[in-house]
Amino acid sequence: MNNYALPIRFGVAASGSLIAYFLILSLLGLHVNVFYSLFNAVITGFAIYESIKYYKLKKANDFTYAGGFMAGLITGGVATLIFTLFFTVYSTELQPGFLEELSTKWASTYRSFEAIVFLVVAIMGLTTSLVLTLSFMQLFKTSNTRSLKRV
Repeated sequence: MNNYALPIRFGVAASGSLIAYFLILSLLGLHVNVFYSLFNAVITGFAIYESIKYYKLKKANDFTYAGGFMAGLITGGVATLIFTLFFTVYSTELQPGFLEELSTKWASTYRSFEAIVFLVVAIMGLTTSLVLTLSFMQLFKTSNTRSLKRV
Protein backbone atom coordinates (compact mmCIF):
# COMPACT_ATOMS: atom_id res chain seq x y z
CA MET A 1 0.00 0.00 0.00
CA ASN A 2 2.90 2.34 0.70
CA ASN A 3 3.92 2.29 -2.99
CA TYR A 4 0.44 3.42 -4.03
CA ALA A 5 -0.11 6.17 -1.44
CA LEU A 6 1.51 8.89 -3.56
CA PRO A 7 -0.39 8.12 -6.80
CA ILE A 8 -3.67 7.83 -4.88
CA ARG A 9 -3.10 11.24 -3.29
CA PHE A 10 -2.40 12.79 -6.69
CA GLY A 11 -5.51 11.07 -8.08
CA VAL A 12 -7.67 12.47 -5.30
CA ALA A 13 -6.20 15.94 -5.86
CA ALA A 14 -6.81 15.66 -9.61
CA SER A 15 -10.41 14.58 -9.06
CA GLY A 16 -10.94 17.54 -6.73
CA SER A 17 -9.59 19.84 -9.43
CA LEU A 18 -11.80 18.21 -12.08
CA ILE A 19 -14.87 18.57 -9.88
CA ALA A 20 -14.04 22.21 -9.07
CA TYR A 21 -13.53 22.97 -12.77
CA PHE A 22 -16.85 21.32 -13.65
CA LEU A 23 -18.70 23.25 -10.92
CA ILE A 24 -17.18 26.54 -12.09
CA LEU A 25 -18.35 25.75 -15.62
CA SER A 26 -21.76 24.91 -14.17
CA LEU A 27 -21.97 28.27 -12.40
CA LEU A 28 -21.18 29.98 -15.71
CA GLY A 29 -23.68 27.82 -17.60
CA LEU A 30 -20.94 26.35 -19.79
CA HIS A 31 -21.04 22.77 -18.48
CA VAL A 32 -23.30 21.59 -21.32
CA ASN A 33 -20.67 22.54 -23.92
CA VAL A 34 -18.57 19.41 -24.39
CA PHE A 35 -15.69 21.45 -25.82
CA TYR A 36 -14.73 22.61 -22.32
CA SER A 37 -14.13 19.02 -21.21
CA LEU A 38 -10.89 19.07 -23.23
CA PHE A 39 -9.31 20.98 -20.34
CA ASN A 40 -9.92 17.88 -18.19
CA ALA A 41 -6.99 16.28 -20.03
CA VAL A 42 -4.74 19.16 -18.96
CA ILE A 43 -5.77 18.76 -15.32
CA THR A 44 -5.37 14.98 -15.40
CA GLY A 45 -2.12 15.23 -17.34
CA PHE A 46 -0.59 17.59 -14.81
CA ALA A 47 -1.49 15.24 -11.96
CA ILE A 48 -0.08 12.21 -13.80
CA TYR A 49 3.14 14.05 -14.67
CA GLU A 50 3.65 15.22 -11.10
CA SER A 51 2.84 11.76 -9.73
CA ILE A 52 5.45 10.08 -11.94
CA LYS A 53 7.97 12.83 -11.19
CA TYR A 54 7.59 12.53 -7.41
CA TYR A 55 7.52 8.74 -7.64
CA LYS A 56 10.85 8.87 -9.49
CA LEU A 57 12.31 11.23 -6.88
CA LYS A 58 11.13 8.93 -4.10
CA LYS A 59 12.53 5.77 -5.69
CA ALA A 60 15.75 7.38 -6.99
CA ASN A 61 17.94 4.54 -8.33
CA ASP A 62 15.20 1.96 -7.77
CA PHE A 63 12.86 3.69 -10.24
CA THR A 64 11.59 1.36 -12.96
CA TYR A 65 9.49 1.97 -16.04
CA ALA A 66 6.79 -0.37 -14.71
CA GLY A 67 6.68 1.42 -11.36
CA GLY A 68 6.35 4.84 -12.98
CA PHE A 69 3.77 3.52 -15.40
CA MET A 70 1.70 2.12 -12.53
CA ALA A 71 1.97 5.42 -10.64
CA GLY A 72 0.56 7.28 -13.64
CA LEU A 73 -2.22 4.78 -14.26
CA ILE A 74 -3.25 4.70 -10.62
CA THR A 75 -3.34 8.50 -10.49
CA GLY A 76 -5.49 8.71 -13.62
CA GLY A 77 -7.67 5.79 -12.58
CA VAL A 78 -8.44 7.24 -9.15
CA ALA A 79 -9.18 10.66 -10.64
CA THR A 80 -11.46 9.11 -13.27
CA LEU A 81 -13.30 6.92 -10.78
CA ILE A 82 -14.01 9.74 -8.34
CA PHE A 83 -14.99 12.21 -11.07
CA THR A 84 -17.28 9.67 -12.75
CA LEU A 85 -19.00 9.01 -9.41
CA PHE A 86 -19.40 12.76 -8.86
CA PHE A 87 -20.72 13.21 -12.41
CA THR A 88 -23.26 10.44 -11.84
CA VAL A 89 -24.53 12.00 -8.62
CA TYR A 90 -24.54 15.49 -10.14
CA SER A 91 -26.49 14.53 -13.25
CA THR A 92 -29.01 12.28 -11.52
CA GLU A 93 -29.54 13.90 -8.11
CA LEU A 94 -28.22 17.47 -8.03
CA GLN A 95 -29.38 18.59 -11.48
CA PRO A 96 -31.71 15.93 -12.94
CA GLY A 97 -32.35 17.88 -16.18
CA PHE A 98 -28.66 18.08 -17.04
CA LEU A 99 -28.58 14.96 -19.23
CA GLU A 100 -31.66 16.12 -21.13
CA GLU A 101 -29.81 19.36 -21.91
CA LEU A 102 -26.80 17.37 -22.99
CA SER A 103 -28.74 14.94 -25.15
CA THR A 104 -28.65 15.19 -28.91
CA LYS A 105 -31.07 14.06 -31.59
CA TRP A 106 -29.45 10.60 -31.76
CA ALA A 107 -30.44 9.81 -28.17
CA SER A 108 -33.71 7.88 -28.60
CA THR A 109 -34.44 7.14 -24.94
CA TYR A 110 -33.37 8.96 -21.82
CA ARG A 111 -32.18 5.89 -19.89
CA SER A 112 -29.98 4.52 -22.67
CA PHE A 113 -28.46 7.96 -23.21
CA GLU A 114 -27.75 8.25 -19.47
CA ALA A 115 -25.83 4.98 -19.45
CA ILE A 116 -23.90 5.97 -22.56
CA VAL A 117 -22.87 9.30 -21.04
CA PHE A 118 -21.54 7.69 -17.86
CA LEU A 119 -19.66 5.09 -19.90
CA VAL A 120 -18.17 7.76 -22.15
CA VAL A 121 -17.04 9.85 -19.16
CA ALA A 122 -15.29 6.82 -17.65
CA ILE A 123 -13.73 5.64 -20.94
CA MET A 124 -12.50 9.15 -21.83
CA GLY A 125 -10.86 9.49 -18.44
CA LEU A 126 -9.18 6.10 -18.56
CA THR A 127 -8.05 6.53 -22.17
CA THR A 128 -6.63 9.96 -21.41
CA SER A 129 -4.81 8.51 -18.40
CA LEU A 130 -3.30 5.69 -20.45
CA VAL A 131 -2.13 7.90 -23.32
CA LEU A 132 -0.70 10.60 -21.05
CA THR A 133 1.06 8.04 -18.85
CA LEU A 134 2.68 6.43 -21.89
CA SER A 135 3.72 9.87 -23.16
CA PHE A 136 5.14 11.10 -19.86
CA MET A 137 7.03 7.88 -19.23
CA GLN A 138 9.09 8.66 -22.32
CA LEU A 139 10.40 11.67 -20.41
CA PHE A 140 11.18 9.73 -17.25
CA LYS A 141 12.56 6.43 -18.52
CA THR A 142 16.27 5.86 -18.34
CA SER A 143 18.01 6.31 -21.63
CA ASN A 144 19.66 3.43 -23.45
CA THR A 145 22.43 5.70 -24.71
CA ARG A 146 24.83 4.44 -22.03
CA SER A 147 24.53 0.88 -23.33
CA LEU A 148 24.95 2.08 -26.92
CA LYS A 149 28.20 3.89 -26.11
CA ARG A 150 29.79 0.65 -24.89
CA VAL A 151 29.40 -0.99 -28.29
